Amino acid sequence: MPQLLGRIRPTIVAIIGLLFTFDLQNDSPALPFDQWVIGTTGLLALLSVAQIIFRKQPHPVWTKKAILLCFTALLLTALASFALTLQGNTAQPLPLFPLVPLLQPVFLVITWALFLPVDHFLKNRILAHARAVRARFPDLPVIGVTGSVGKTTTKELLHHILQDLRPLTTPAHVNAEIGVAQWMIRELGKASPTAPPGLLIVEMGAYRRGEISVLSSIAKQTIGVLTFIGKQHIALFGSREALIAAKAEILTTLPKTGHAFLNADNDACASLKDITPCPVTLVGTGAGVDLLATDSEETPGGIRFVAGHTTFDVPLHGTHNVTNVLLAIAVGQHLGLSLQAIAAKLRTFSAPKQTFEVREERGVRILDDTHNSSAESFRAAIDWARSQPYEEKVLLTSGIIELGEEEERLHGELGAHCASVFQRAVFTQERSMTAFARGFGKPVELIQVGAERPVHANALLVCVGKMSPALVRRLLPSS
Repeated sequence: MPQLLGRIRPTIVAIIGLLFTFDLQNDSPALPFDQWVIGTTGLLALLSVAQIIFRKQPHPVWTKKAILLCFTALLLTALASFALTLQGNTAQPLPLFPLVPLLQPVFLVITWALFLPVDHFLKNRILAHARAVRARFPDLPVIGVTGSVGKTTTKELLHHILQDLRPLTTPAHVNAEIGVAQWMIRELGKASPTAPPGLLIVEMGAYRRGEISVLSSIAKQTIGVLTFIGKQHIALFGSREALIAAKAEILTTLPKTGHAFLNADNDACASLKDITPCPVTLVGTGAGVDLLATDSEETPGGIRFVAGHTTFDVPLHGTHNVTNVLLAIAVGQHLGLSLQAIAAKLRTFSAPKQTFEVREERGVRILDDTHNSSAESFRAAIDWARSQPYEEKVLLTSGIIELGEEEERLHGELGAHCASVFQRAVFTQERSMTAFARGFGKPVELIQVGAERPVHANALLVCVGKMSPALVRRLLPSS
């Protein structure tokens, strides 16, 4: 409930509810019912306005579907208000009239239920169209990439290494069923069967079982890449076993003539080798792999390691990214590139924006990992910061969501991991602050509009978790 309603709104309703409930002196409600409803609604509205002004209110992404649902819900609210007004004109005024705005969530659920059959019909139509477009290119190689973390970085690494094959690659934030289907309809629809693209690279995300199977039925990947399986989104799947099974769908849907590439440093990934119906290549930094990285180190410009007697210098920070690079190298080799050619390509790679991106801004060294976050990438950011030679190190984070019952324990562990690295820890929201602070052992700050304490020049600012660039800039010294 705190995640749905917050803490302030229920408190306001409770206080005004007490005023309505009783008056000790007159033994009657302190407020008439209609005034209680109007007062409660007014205060909640003022609170929402204040949160919007001070940028404390999350802003939704206004897709066409969201606009349609909200507009219809508002229309139902207006009709209900009009009906109650007419009834009030012909009889006694209805005390329920002020409650109509509070019923907006109910009208939204009704609207969602009304549009559900239409939504299913349109979704199935788009998916069928995408499958038909894909069927026009039966010999097209397709690389599917998934994992709890690292899939965007690996996708971009593959695109960079394989650029001579003229790949079509899913853009940023496009990794769900409808987004991928619409992208394929648009991009493959422009291609001719006599002059097809050389390759498709598809990032595949999942928030429940079966989604990657649907994506696979659209993309029909011939190569499957699994980067890492952690605990991100475990609250959505219900268990780690269900999460692993969902990620495994990218492998079980491969044809027998396909090929799978797995991160053997991650036990959950490596355990799926035996259920894959096609040849498998394991990569990692330990024994028993097909492509081994040794002598991994962080350099001022990124990471360096040796694989197959070839040295790789990659302008990508964080040694946790070594396995992502190894996966891309192994796929490149499978498609006919030499290690030397791949190493030359990787020297000119640019890290995706806000994905373990390191940059300088206003005299501050920034690690920007705000595209997404997981416990694993959070730990990687801490370990990277530990190795950096800065006197002042500050953590800015939104915390990690969708961890289920593990949320409090993991944030406590992350706080303890940060204690010897950062002088300050600043949260963008209250959630998980308390658990983190217990491990951190020092006061944890909550960012406040107009009262921020900027970091000094020549400091290190590590930004982890989803947040806007504007939030990051608020902790930078004035230019």
